[in-house]
Amino acid sequence: MIILGIDPGLATLGYGVVEKDNRGKIIPLAYGVVTTPKELPLPKRLLLLEKGVDEVLVKYRPDEVALEELFFTENITTGIAVSQARGVALLTCAKRCERIFEYTPMQIKQALTGYGRADKRQMQQVVASILKLKEIPRPDDAADALAIALCQAFVSRFGDLFAVGNMTRTKGKNTVPVDGLPNRKLTPQKEGKKVIKSTAAAIALKAVQGEGEDK
Repeated sequence: MIILGIDPGLATLGYGVVEKDNRGKIIPLAYGVVTTPKELPLPKRLLLLEKGVDEVLVKYRPDEVALEELFFTENITTGIAVSQARGVALLTCAKRCERIFEYTPMQIKQALTGYGRADKRQMQQVVASILKLKEIPRPDDAADALAIALCQAFVSRFGDLFAVGNMTRTKGKNTVPVDGLPNRKLTPQKEGKKVIKSTAAAIALKAVQGEGEDK
């Protein structure tokens, strides 16, 4: 099964493609970014995003696509622009793939590290460790996209719970604090070396509870 992860953005949209075999082994196929020049008008920037995402879809033909949900409260202008970019990405993916899923930042962090507030550096090191990469993927948007793809790879066993359009999972404030998780960060000695087991089962069981997280 091939999974495409997308980290939405107007200036920079990250993508990561992984393959998961029948034994659960996950290998990276590709990662990178689609960028748009800020001097271009918005419609043309969105058109560039559509073209870039479509090229990835055509090349790798993913069985599933996962995107990060958006949360913003401070910079509304930036949030609206990113929302427009995300809408273009969703539409483009819907034309090529029927199975589309979305996760909150907290859910992605929980699935990969067991800690819903892991920082960016910890997430990047865990991504590199899981995929056995020699170095942390660059730029950051590509690493984030790989994390989203890995989250889908871990949680996909629970079917359509996180599928776009599933209203059950959006009940409440649409995040998943998991009872019993260790509320601690990875120590510097363990960052990138010891990957905490996926809490996907707990995430699925708690998918209708929780508090929101801003992005």
